[in-house]
Amino acid sequence: MDIEELMDRAWPAPEREDSGGWVLRAARGVTQRANSVWPRESVEDHGAALRMATEWYRSRRLPLIFQVFVGSRSAALNTALDVQGFTRQSETLIMVSRDPSPKLGDGNSDAPTTAIEIGDEPSEEWLRLWWSVDGRGGDAELDVARSILTGCPSLYALVRDDDGDPAAVGRLAMVDGKGGIYCMATHAWRRRRGYAGRVLDALMAAGRDRGLEEFWLLVMASNAGARSLYEGAGFEEHGRYLYRQARPRRSLSGC
Repeated sequence: MDIEELMDRAWPAPEREDSGGWVLRAARGVTQRANSVWPRESVEDHGAALRMATEWYRSRRLPLIFQVFVGSRSAALNTALDVQGFTRQSETLIMVSRDPSPKLGDGNSDAPTTAIEIGDEPSEEWLRLWWSVDGRGGDAELDVARSILTGCPSLYALVRDDDGDPAAVGRLAMVDGKGGIYCMATHAWRRRRGYAGRVLDALMAAGRDRGLEEFWLLVMASNAGARSLYEGAGFEEHGRYLYRQARPRRSLSGC
């Protein structure tokens, strides 16, 4: 199973349709990943495929977004999207680690040593902290996000500060014997104190205890701090992708 399929299964959209090359995914607008086209295979007629995808998302009142992986295979698709004026957003690195015993953590000795809490389901505290950092929307959108998170076997880690309040969280999605690190989030007032490193350490250790030896994660190309943490934990760049979104079309008026 290649990395793209692992990623798709680790973040499963509640609604999806295989159009014969492209996989259309929708989740009521919650997260770009779950509401974008995965161009799993190339198509011969980009014009017809684009029209079909446009109508599919329009019927769900969603913008047409593509998750486009960087490489020669995407050249024809990028050309077609350029002609249509699609934007380029959120360049993301795919990083992998195959070291069974990597050096983990971020080296911050000031981090509290409270135990890491790990569960098979996201607790309400876990969800609220992650959503406060990465979420967009209210309780209805959070319910959709919960269904995405629990759509594949996963572990959820939470570490507290000295006062017992949630400080950082992370998720390990377990797919086909491999582990995907997702939802790494640290409370805004508790950053750069070692919490993220402890969560990463705990998730990978728990994954290895369950027989996982390979891990991957996704990080924004612009997030230098997170990239440094992951590189220090033995992760290396494996590939990149970005989102390409159709520009909104304005209706003509008489004014």
